[in-house]
Amino acid sequence: MPEMLLNRTYLCSAAELDAKKTFECGQCFRWNAEEDGTYVGVAFGQAGRVVTEGDSVYIITDGGADPDVWRGYFDLDTDYETVRAGFAAGGDYLAMCAEFGAGIRILRQESWEALCSFIISQCNNIPRIKGIVDRLCRLFGDEICFDGQIFYTFPPAERLAALTPEDLAPLRCGYRAEYIISAARAVSCGEIDLEALKTCSAEAARGELLKLRGVGKKVADCTVLFGLGHMEAFPIDVWMKRALKQHFPKDFAPASLGEYAGLAQQYIFYYARSEGTGKT
Repeated sequence: MPEMLLNRTYLCSAAELDAKKTFECGQCFRWNAEEDGTYVGVAFGQAGRVVTEGDSVYIITDGGADPDVWRGYFDLDTDYETVRAGFAAGGDYLAMCAEFGAGIRILRQESWEALCSFIISQCNNIPRIKGIVDRLCRLFGDEICFDGQIFYTFPPAERLAALTPEDLAPLRCGYRAEYIISAARAVSCGEIDLEALKTCSAEAARGELLKLRGVGKKVADCTVLFGLGHMEAFPIDVWMKRALKQHFPKDFAPASLGEYAGLAQQYIFYYARSEGTGKT
């Protein structure tokens, strides 16, 4: 096999993108840290390695990769510093969370991958979610050779729609197998049009996703935020419920945080999980 040519593309400053915080704040499950501190993962059918050197962040890809895919994926055209500064008006706790989480970016993930991944995520922990997602991709995704390693794309809905729960038994995902297949069939036949849900309101998108078997409000909101690009979505799980109860008034409405409420949610979630220690 001929040696693969690799591209090294500048993404942004390290202040704008903290790879560890972004990849380990619970919004994605396909990026893993290497011993050298880089992160390797797959998005939109492309494998990449995120490297932080000094004040700069780079993406290393194969020679045929489209750099614009990564610019969109990391939402680099949004000024997060200005958005974060605006959260200071939300009170001391939110301001502290925003400062602690500086460098987190909301990844603009492929919509079907986000929906399927968050169906898997329910009543699960991150290591186990990542294991199930990895097995799903190894069994049903397409092989990618990158930087001397083999990776796998996320399998399309159409491919999973043809399967049975028994086919997914090797994933060890339990009752979620039926939900995955049900959602795949709804997406592949057009019953749920994920592309259309990107252009409607977050509330309307949530309503459509809630029609899917096994999709509750948290899974729907995560999909709306991370897979459909509606930055005002505000997923609430047990960590968020605890933080909201302890640090926000009873009548707190996430909508009061504006069009980037989802970013505020990630700051709060990251701080709550780390308990201010930097560990997640």
